[in-house]
Amino acid sequence: MRKLGHVSYQDGKNPWWLRLFAVKSMEQIQTELASSEMKRTLDIMDLASVGLGATIGTGIFILTGVAAAEKAGPAIVVSFLISGIVAAFSALSYSEMASMIPVAGSAYTYTYAAMGELIGWIIGWDLILEYLVGAATASVGWSAYLVAFLEIGFNCKISTKWVNSPIKFESGSFMTTGDYLNVPAVVISLVITTLLCFGIRESTRVNSVMVSIKVIVVLLTIFACIKHINPANYTPFIPPNEGRFARYGVSGVFSAASTVFFAYIGFDIISTTAQEAKNPQRDLPIVICGSLVVCIILYIGVCLIMTGVVPYKELHPFIDSSDPGNVSTSITILAARTGLTWLSIILCMGIIFGLSSVILILLMGQPRIFNAMAKDGLFPEIAARIHPKYKTPWFTTTLSGVLCALLGGMFPVDVLSDITTAGTLFAFFFVNIGVIVLRFRCPDTPRRFKIPLGPFVIPVIGAALSVVLLSTTSPSTIIHLAVWIGVGLMVYALYGRTHSKINNPQLSQPSGGKINKPVAYHKDIPLRNLR
Repeated sequence: MRKLGHVSYQDGKNPWWLRLFAVKSMEQIQTELASSEMKRTLDIMDLASVGLGATIGTGIFILTGVAAAEKAGPAIVVSFLISGIVAAFSALSYSEMASMIPVAGSAYTYTYAAMGELIGWIIGWDLILEYLVGAATASVGWSAYLVAFLEIGFNCKISTKWVNSPIKFESGSFMTTGDYLNVPAVVISLVITTLLCFGIRESTRVNSVMVSIKVIVVLLTIFACIKHINPANYTPFIPPNEGRFARYGVSGVFSAASTVFFAYIGFDIISTTAQEAKNPQRDLPIVICGSLVVCIILYIGVCLIMTGVVPYKELHPFIDSSDPGNVSTSITILAARTGLTWLSIILCMGIIFGLSSVILILLMGQPRIFNAMAKDGLFPEIAARIHPKYKTPWFTTTLSGVLCALLGGMFPVDVLSDITTAGTLFAFFFVNIGVIVLRFRCPDTPRRFKIPLGPFVIPVIGAALSVVLLSTTSPSTIIHLAVWIGVGLMVYALYGRTHSKINNPQLSQPSGGKINKPVAYHKDIPLRNLR
């Protein structure tokens, strides 16, 4: 009889329902860290560029105008503040988890260690949705800004047949649009996938340049437009509800908060690079919390400028099918209202770089989730392979890039972003609960960062707020998420359950038939020494 956490097995013959909750032990996690093939090349500045690269992007450049125009009006500022507070509670929980379990699996590994394999699988499957669909959303936004840039800067008009998705979601069902394919979204996804296959260090260097450009563009927007603010545009600050849920009023503010929560997705991706960070236990908590604070400040600044310069109902992006070159996005509408043509050109160019970094970071995190799950036997072994020269998960990187290209080429941004937001809130809920569980289950495991106020206050509030925001998403989004999780459970039942290494120990046995003994764990041996 051997124990893992509080669940025992004997040759994998425990009742099937008990085996679903077998947890990954800290000894196993240490063994994985010690045997990792990934290079530890990322310092704190590299990690910061990862956090800002993933976070500042589609949410602020695209979704802000949509949420203000349709749901919150000028109170979009409050929506961003609400979602930022929710993200901050979860960021603290992620920080403690990352300092305790510095591995590439992120929330998947955290919940696996806290609540068992089934919950870990659900969260891992959910993260696949979050990162993959998030990257596809950014690629759709990238395409829109490329079209705007070519039209404004070079008077080059592209037919909407090749820059719009052939599918849209309307009145509760998917319909065709008559367009062919969003070609720019496909191309940028495949180009970035190729870059990622050549190494994380090279990718983060490119990302650092793009992040710098992106932050400069955001600051330039704030300072160039501040003198064009019309205070009358802030009235009414919270537009009265128009008779249905989420159409302005208080319900609109909270619904907009769930929509723009997408803008804060990114800090959790930092934890997926843990096995490639030089000092993960020290640097990850600093970067997770620091990048979130920077983003909250920048987001609120842009929201105040945007709704102050342009009446909120005029901020909705559009592409005029009667004039293929007439493409407007929230930021370009803002720049056009100021009359500063040069600002429109710089904004579009800067945002193109900015959204490129979002796609890069999300496609960097996605394969590492696949890789972590494959190491546990929940995906085929090929997904765990590391390139012998570049030390990257090449197969899963390629697979993720191709899937991202297909999603970005076929689906519109609003459908993709809502599903991503719901999936992220779902993961945040379980990470917050996982902090509480591991405080009791593994009290002696070293933690370089511990959440203040004890194990209950912040994680409980973070979990509750995640549920509140999740409840404000549309019923169709919840259904789509439930369908995705249902598909995941089928995959687990048909493959993961029978190939899981923790529940099928014979799969991990060497030829001699003995189970490998894990590295001894001692509370006085910090995980950071395994570098």
